[in-house]
Amino acid sequence: SRLAGLKMLLLNVSRVVPRDVLIAFSPMEGPRVLNATEKGQGGRIHLPREIFRFLRSGTARVVVTVLNTQQLGMFKEVNQTGQVLDDTVVGITVGETRISGLQDPVQLTFAHRQLPYGITPQCVFWDSSKGQAGGWNSSGCATWPANKGTLCSCDHLTFFTLLLNPVLDGFTAQALMAVATSGCGVAVAFSIFTIAFCIFLRCRCRLEETLRINLGLHMNLVGSLLLLNLAFLLNSGLSVGTQPGACKVLAGFTHYCLLCCFTWMALEGCHLYLLFVKVLGTYIHHYLLKLCLVGWGFPALVVGLAGAIGSYGEYSIQTVEQEVIAHLCWITSKYLLVHYITSYGYFGLIFLFNVAVFGVVIQKSLQGTVQGDRKTWKVALVAMGLFCLLGCTWALAFLTYGTSSAPVLHIFTVLNSLQGIFIFIWLVFLYYPKTKETAGSLSNIVRQDKTTTVSQ
Repeated sequence: SRLAGLKMLLLNVSRVVPRDVLIAFSPMEGPRVLNATEKGQGGRIHLPREIFRFLRSGTARVVVTVLNTQQLGMFKEVNQTGQVLDDTVVGITVGETRISGLQDPVQLTFAHRQLPYGITPQCVFWDSSKGQAGGWNSSGCATWPANKGTLCSCDHLTFFTLLLNPVLDGFTAQALMAVATSGCGVAVAFSIFTIAFCIFLRCRCRLEETLRINLGLHMNLVGSLLLLNLAFLLNSGLSVGTQPGACKVLAGFTHYCLLCCFTWMALEGCHLYLLFVKVLGTYIHHYLLKLCLVGWGFPALVVGLAGAIGSYGEYSIQTVEQEVIAHLCWITSKYLLVHYITSYGYFGLIFLFNVAVFGVVIQKSLQGTVQGDRKTWKVALVAMGLFCLLGCTWALAFLTYGTSSAPVLHIFTVLNSLQGIFIFIWLVFLYYPKTKETAGSLSNIVRQDKTTTVSQ
């Protein structure tokens, strides 16, 4: 049958099949049988011999159907966000028996060019029991990257396709941008309050050197968050219509602020390690100055190298229909490896390090609790709060992949937009009540042997 939008292959096979069956298909030419050595163009179907053992009779008819959903008006899911690749659905039936639970799965290779960034391929089949009118389901199907396409491995026979899911749709992107913009505006204000509060404590209270270092470290971290929020606000507001040169500068500045934020998180973890394990027993000359050189200098080196190879420019987030839903000045799609290494890879190492430090802190705090030291347990709670504020919320970025990550994206956006507020409340709760005590009493907050000032 060669009707408009429908192409079919009828093949009679014996129950005892000497080899697997290979079939090529394409939206234009339809399906055809391949021999063992022929590669074929377009898509490819591999039917394992296990399928034919389900046959009740000696022979059966294999029907492979290639349908164009656009022309036939079929396989339309309610509120579908992804797009069917080339509007093509492939149906496979063998005999009159329903075949499922295959140990050796059916393999379909959908041929396509390199997909745009932000598009996630997903192997699905049409589930008529889903909802009132049916819908796409991925149960029993695995998705694997293949040479010039995507491989679908499924344990049953039915109608299959490759669904192209945008990471974000237009409505979700606009909602996230609105939440992020509002949250960043509030975070900027609270970051300024936090820096002013730290300056107030350093100027009005006579503090020990360790406490002054603690406040200086916190102030630099909050400063990096302030710059990052400002960079995001500038980027979201000025990226559209910006000259290429100015967009590169804005992209580099945004990348620099992000790396500074990650670096100061790592330095907070290093400082916490020194307080709990080394207990700052050795005096480090110009300690805070050296931290500043690392916290502000190392990101500048990375950004300089990335800029030297031309990584920065205009970056667009698109749907599968090529609709642009967001413009940013960032690392261009051509240099996504730079983004993965400097953002995901760099933060991943920092997160693992902070997890290790957190484990050491908890271990030592629990030892103090067993000995009846309640203040040590309080230190553990404070350290946990610090770790959650500086690490866990950013770790949600690793879960933001595919359409199922939309709720995680909302949580990630809200928590990180409010990070400046959290740190302000944490610092006020931790430090301000102590300033009402006598001069120098801040040094006695967590004094237990050598664990002086650990809670800060």
